[in-house]
Amino acid sequence: MFLAAAAPVEAGESVVDLGCGVGVAALSVLARVSGSRAVGIELQERYASLARQNAAANNLHLTVLTGDLRTPPADFRELTADHVIANPPFFQSGAACAAEDAGRDIAHRAGAPLAVFLDAGLRRLRPGGWLTVIQRTERMGEILAQLDGRAGSVAIKPLQARSDRPAERMILKARKGGRGPLTLHPALVIHAGAHHGAPDDAYSAAAEAILRGGKPLVF
Repeated sequence: MFLAAAAPVEAGESVVDLGCGVGVAALSVLARVSGSRAVGIELQERYASLARQNAAANNLHLTVLTGDLRTPPADFRELTADHVIANPPFFQSGAACAAEDAGRDIAHRAGAPLAVFLDAGLRRLRPGGWLTVIQRTERMGEILAQLDGRAGSVAIKPLQARSDRPAERMILKARKGGRGPLTLHPALVIHAGAHHGAPDDAYSAAAEAILRGGKPLVF
């Protein structure tokens, strides 16, 4: 939801969602931005099928392709879009972070390296288009190195679970061919309470506006 809210999509623009899963991010963009259209690509057919069902149930225009970004289908390679969004696997293949559900485990630790996601996204973007990704903050340097010479005007929004915690996630936007400086924005604090289960524990007002109110995350 935060990824979808951060994508600076305007009415009538096109979006490609890399590793779209069951379609949450792409469908959230379509619901928020009138007249937008989206194509998703997903490695796992089970998830791709659910994404198609979710799009149909919500009467939203999402086309879902099944394929591997390392060897993408021809119809994916022919795409050009105003925006690319991606929630790449947070962990390297083989990392000790297995999920109980096999599908989620693949999504968390897919074999395609982060560089493959970034390269595929930049290739699909029109000049001046925006790439928006969510990832672990520890991989910021890796992402910036991959963007060097291809995309600029980078804007980064750290995501903090709570105000006294380190920001372990971030959303990064970059413009294809952009030449502006990198900007590090104030963090979005997601929870108001001091710890999980605290009497005052709830989403922060900013997070609530995105998750419940469908507002964009502007930065």
